[in-house]
Amino acid sequence: MNKLHLAPSLLSADFSNLEKAVKQIEDNKGTVVHIDVMDGQFVPEITYGQPVVRSIRKLTKLPFDVHLMVMNPENQIEPFAKAGADWITFHYEATAHSHRLIQKIHELGKKAGIAICPGTPVSVLEEILPDVDLVLVMTVNPGWGGQVLIPGCVKKVELLKKIREEKGYKYMISVDGGVNKDTLPVVISAGTDVVVSGSSFFKNELDISDF
Repeated sequence: MNKLHLAPSLLSADFSNLEKAVKQIEDNKGTVVHIDVMDGQFVPEITYGQPVVRSIRKLTKLPFDVHLMVMNPENQIEPFAKAGADWITFHYEATAHSHRLIQKIHELGKKAGIAICPGTPVSVLEEILPDVDLVLVMTVNPGWGGQVLIPGCVKKVELLKKIREEKGYKYMISVDGGVNKDTLPVVISAGTDVVVSGSSFFKNELDISDF
């Protein structure tokens, strides 16, 4: 059984004081810092780039999971690795070369994650599941914080857990979107290993200590 990780998303933090946000993550049992990188193309919003990641890297020893919500993620892998990412997660929908990117991330000494949007089935990942370290199930449509979890997406977590057990794979399962005190038990019981939470975490409404 994988360790349960709480990965607060800086997307819901105060961008004018990221140092305070990182400290809040450390002080409230966060084990991973989730960093949503948006390019204004794959999703409408634009967040931050490598300079911001580089500047906050010195603030904590917690691993950074950089979630690339960008088109052509192959162009961003190495720059974010150099900026301080420990886990690099890209979207299946954003590239035709998922396996190649997983190899590249591993060559850089980082953990490789792949994310799928609500409309994308788990079946598309069949050929690369043996090679990834993390599968990120988006339980909202990517691009904004504070959305409501889409219940049907939880079935993907259950399926990924079943495949992992049957095949003996080692990947972690992450859930991102709409995780709050009410939906937390649901996603954890489904098999989630990495809980990404933004709004609820920074409002001090989330506690994973009971799980």
